[in-house]
Amino acid sequence: MVYLGVGLGGMLGSLLRYLVSLSTSELFNNGFPMGTLIANYTGSLFLGWFTARIIARRKLNPVLSATIGTGLIGSFTTFSTFSLETLVMIENGSIGMAIFYVLLSAVGGLILAAAGYKLGGGLGREAGK
Repeated sequence: MVYLGVGLGGMLGSLLRYLVSLSTSELFNNGFPMGTLIANYTGSLFLGWFTARIIARRKLNPVLSATIGTGLIGSFTTFSTFSLETLVMIENGSIGMAIFYVLLSAVGGLILAAAGYKLGGGLGREAGK
């Protein structure tokens, strides 16, 4: 059952990510992969919150947790697209933009995951609660 849930969540997450990319490509048509950055930022924030609020407190069926966490958010965020977009920027001679994108993605993703985790009640929580 977990495999089916992760597969269905993955299908929905990949479709949502595609919609984010389509909608941002019209707005930010400057060669910077804003769609991937927005998807990864949003996914980092949500997964941090979801882990602290739902998974860590065992408030959701494990199948549904895997469906949302691994399937939906795992496919919504994308390391492979991030990597390829960075490589293309480097290949096109936009090395400064590529470095900026890597730093913005890594630092921003970590900050947003931590913020989501804190919003979910995961940071500073007393042990055992």
